[in-house]
Amino acid sequence: MAEDETPKSAYEIILERLQRKDREAGVEQQQLTDEQRSRIAELRRVYEAKLAEREILHHASLRKTGGDPEAVEQLEQEYRRDRERVASERDRKIEGIHTSKG
Repeated sequence: MAEDETPKSAYEIILERLQRKDREAGVEQQQLTDEQRSRIAELRRVYEAKLAEREILHHASLRKTGGDPEAVEQLEQEYRRDRERVASERDRKIEGIHTSKG
């Protein structure tokens, strides 16, 4: 190790290994444009708002159950599925931006 090099953290070592594996597998790593970064940031804001709205609606629905355990459990399951669907939709759209050219 040269004198001016500092020891690498485990994170840096793992990141280098993953990048090397990607290169060996032929996976291209392209830099995002400013427009793509902006679109991704906007998508994240929109979907955070959607998730917050659903959380508020979920809490309102829970208050209406009167503490019925079956109703609460059903609402919890619906809420989890809804959050997963929204997150999946967000991730799919972000991936679409990543793969688009500009």
